[in-house]
Amino acid sequence: MTATVAPSPPRASTPNQSGIGARAPRQRRAPERIAAALTLLALAGIAVAALIEIDISLPAMIESWSNAERFFTRVGGLSFPDWPELLELTGLTLGLVICGTLFAAVVSVPIAYLAAANTTPGHAWRGAARFVGVLTRALPDVVLAMVFVLMFSLGSLPGILAIGIHSIGMISKMFADAIEQIDEGPRLAIRAAGGSKLQEFTSGVLPQVMPSWVATVLHRNDINLRGSVILGYVGVAGLGLEMSSAFKSLDYSLGLGIALVIFVLCVAMEIVSSLVRAAMLGGHHSSRNPIDKLVDRMRGARGTAANRQVVNARRFKSPRDAIRRPWNATRVRNLVWAWGAALVVVAAVVFAEINWLDFLTFWARIPDIAVQFWPPSFGVYDLATMLEAMRDTIAIAFAATLLTFVVSLVIGSLAARNVAPTRSVHGGMRLLLVGIRGIPEVILAIVLIIITGLGTQAGTIALAIGGIGLLGKLIADSFEEVRRGPETALRATGATRLQTYASATLPQGTPALIGHTFYLLDTNIRAATLLGIVGGGGVGYYLLNAGQGSNYPLVTAIVLMILVTVLLVEGLAMWMRRVFR
Repeated sequence: MTATVAPSPPRASTPNQSGIGARAPRQRRAPERIAAALTLLALAGIAVAALIEIDISLPAMIESWSNAERFFTRVGGLSFPDWPELLELTGLTLGLVICGTLFAAVVSVPIAYLAAANTTPGHAWRGAARFVGVLTRALPDVVLAMVFVLMFSLGSLPGILAIGIHSIGMISKMFADAIEQIDEGPRLAIRAAGGSKLQEFTSGVLPQVMPSWVATVLHRNDINLRGSVILGYVGVAGLGLEMSSAFKSLDYSLGLGIALVIFVLCVAMEIVSSLVRAAMLGGHHSSRNPIDKLVDRMRGARGTAANRQVVNARRFKSPRDAIRRPWNATRVRNLVWAWGAALVVVAAVVFAEINWLDFLTFWARIPDIAVQFWPPSFGVYDLATMLEAMRDTIAIAFAATLLTFVVSLVIGSLAARNVAPTRSVHGGMRLLLVGIRGIPEVILAIVLIIITGLGTQAGTIALAIGGIGLLGKLIADSFEEVRRGPETALRATGATRLQTYASATLPQGTPALIGHTFYLLDTNIRAATLLGIVGGGGVGYYLLNAGQGSNYPLVTAIVLMILVTVLLVEGLAMWMRRVFR
């Protein structure tokens, strides 16, 4: 009798077995990405340690509020210069800011052309252009102003050159990034038709990048207006000089009155920038804040961009009619804006009161001035003292960046259309960011120092509050630009708004969030140096004393320390952006 063997039951699939039940293999993490993540954790730990060391406590801030009440009671009402003098100072300040920004915009065009990967003649040209951009960003404008005050006569020209040279770094970088993102088709078509390099640029590149360039220049002009305040502390004429003189003479009523004028100017510049964007770039694609929406209502904009294209479309009877540009409302409006911009430039040059003869006489002073600044030396201070001061500046920058990041992540997220629960929350947060951006950090630091006393706490709080306006706007814009597909898919499955934000919006916006935070850290290191000039702690205190005491070798030594620090942060940021791209 033959025994039958029962068939064995099928075995369950194991993780190593191939088939439907097999587990998908884990994706190996790149060692460079792991190193970048660990570096981020280390930097976050440094920021937390710096915040603990600075010791910003809520009880101390609440206690200092009584000092604020007594201070403002003692100051009484605000006072202002006479109206003719105030208007003259306002025109002078706006003139030097606009002239400096336009100077930087013009010089940045060839630098950006050489720095862009798709237009540069070679790797050496690109490296040199990129280095010029990084160097000009790292040099503090207040130090440039010190040098130019020695080279030129007192007035607006040192401020114009300081603002212009310092702005070349950011403007040329943004210009180059815009050139690298163009559609290569038009440029290659012009080259295939036998066009020159100049024709390729003017007809194939410039029309595509012009909207981005206009927005960049307007944004930088806003930054330069806020930064012009600190230039008054080194002798640059304008509202900043009058404000510094008022505070040094303990005339707080006049100093705070001029500070209010500067704040109003910054907000007005924001409105004007939005108006120009709406007129030149098409208001709807840039209408992300309440100021832009106000401008749209002022212009009576109702239709979409597609509707405007349909309205402006027309049929041509002949090729000659197609070539000839009609005098329609759009062309008339653009012509009016072009002439208006030209008049603004002419008015800025007139109000700036530039002494053009200085360009002929300053050459003879260069050798004597260069000898005063070189070689660098710490003078009566030892290396340990200066390194400790630089460490305080870096600690202020890290602590302020951490505070700004935490608050800006909340405000910036609520300011994004696809995250905010209601339109009123979105509009309110955007309006809040506009108001914060209008307050120069230097004015915040001066008021906090008067109330709480000298030290790193006032500088840290001032930088943290001032950074919210910038980082919050960048975060909101980045979150609004994420792909809508993942968000829509999660909402379709019943996910809540918070779950959609945590699983779709935030992960997509993380690379941009990292880049924006490093940009803020880079900005805060330079700004912390400047806040030290008004008593906010750090190496800026020694920088101001060295400049006022004509100890120029010490100025050079401090600038080199700042330059090395900024270059390290810049290199780290470039590595992070490349890894997390």
